[in-house]
Amino acid sequence: MQAEIIAIGDELLIGQTINSNAAWLGKNLNQIGIRVFRSVVIGDEKAEILNMLDEASSRSDVIIITGGLGPTKDDITKHTLCEYFQSDLIINEEALARITGFFQERGLPMLEMNRQQAALPSKCTVIQNTRGTACGMWFEKDGKVFISMPGVPFEMYGMMEDEVLEMLAKRFERPDILHRTIMTIGVGESFLADKIASWENSLAELNIKLAYLPSPGQVKLRMSCYSGDKLVNLAAIKRKESELLEIIGEYVYAYDDDALNIVVGRLLRQTGTTVAVAESCTGGVIANLLTAEPGSSDFFEGGLVTYSERLKQQVLKVPAALIKEKNVVSTEVAEVMALGAKAYFGTDYALATTGIAGPGGGTEEIPVGTICIALATPNGTVSKRYKFVRRRDLNIEMACNTALNMLRKEILKEIGGS
Repeated sequence: MQAEIIAIGDELLIGQTINSNAAWLGKNLNQIGIRVFRSVVIGDEKAEILNMLDEASSRSDVIIITGGLGPTKDDITKHTLCEYFQSDLIINEEALARITGFFQERGLPMLEMNRQQAALPSKCTVIQNTRGTACGMWFEKDGKVFISMPGVPFEMYGMMEDEVLEMLAKRFERPDILHRTIMTIGVGESFLADKIASWENSLAELNIKLAYLPSPGQVKLRMSCYSGDKLVNLAAIKRKESELLEIIGEYVYAYDDDALNIVVGRLLRQTGTTVAVAESCTGGVIANLLTAEPGSSDFFEGGLVTYSERLKQQVLKVPAALIKEKNVVSTEVAEVMALGAKAYFGTDYALATTGIAGPGGGTEEIPVGTICIALATPNGTVSKRYKFVRRRDLNIEMACNTALNMLRKEILKEIGGS
């Protein structure tokens, strides 16, 4: 079975607000066997909403609408749904009591427009909102389910988790949808596709679909089964995964969206080792990634953002003569930075970055996108010079991923992994 998402809001169309709800809904609906078939964004226009409801119901079993349920005049979704389902607005006493309590608890006056948020279509099943004032609404028509919820992510997530996902699970018989994602790094999408072409061609006979999901420096390979016997599909995916690892195992670092920084932190904790960072062009992003999860103090000692040559010399003890001879963007300088951070923090490992993220500052000899990364280890240093792209944000992201992967591979080498 399939679902369709309709996000309503002019702020989404002009880019003022990112539609993060669609990604969240796609992931969580998929987990209960409902596949999102289409996701659209439309403005706050009654005719457009009505047209999209007709279109969506002609294709999908579940139509989820987010946005347009606030107390102000520009929020027209509730009134449009009344027209579509030929329903009248009536005050829902449970909703009114909850909204009244919401304002009383905060010591705020309750206006008439707030009271009117308890006026809901008579033909809907009300979905209470424990995190805000706008209720959700569940309608059924011609065997299709329509669910309208606020666009505020915090509120919408709560309503889905508290009630809607369970209601959908009870309402529909759903197939088992299986996914297995293999995370790779350090290999391009086209090279990867060429390397696994024969393996990929063998998937069709097992009812497995493959998707390539590239991002800077990484490619996710997602195997999916949308129908058939769950146990048979699971065995098929496991078998094909084993075959895939025989072909590209050197590039695989994790599975099922396990982030690289989490994998690295896990390895550091597992080996009882510590790390520090000395960052220039990455500006502290590696430190932020390493401390993203609770408990990172087990392995992360600290970091230095030595953006200027003066700080590289004073804090990390990079010789001025080395900078003059090799340039500040060089593997030699990166190695001294890494050793300086390792000594400063007293860690087992230390990462260092120096480069030209852009968009300006490059030269013919050292163009924008040139990044040098070094890793100081218990047994010496390793370093490499990279040439990425001309976009600052991508250069920083790729440098961070590459540095963390360098650390991951070194730890695995130390413990005899692969």
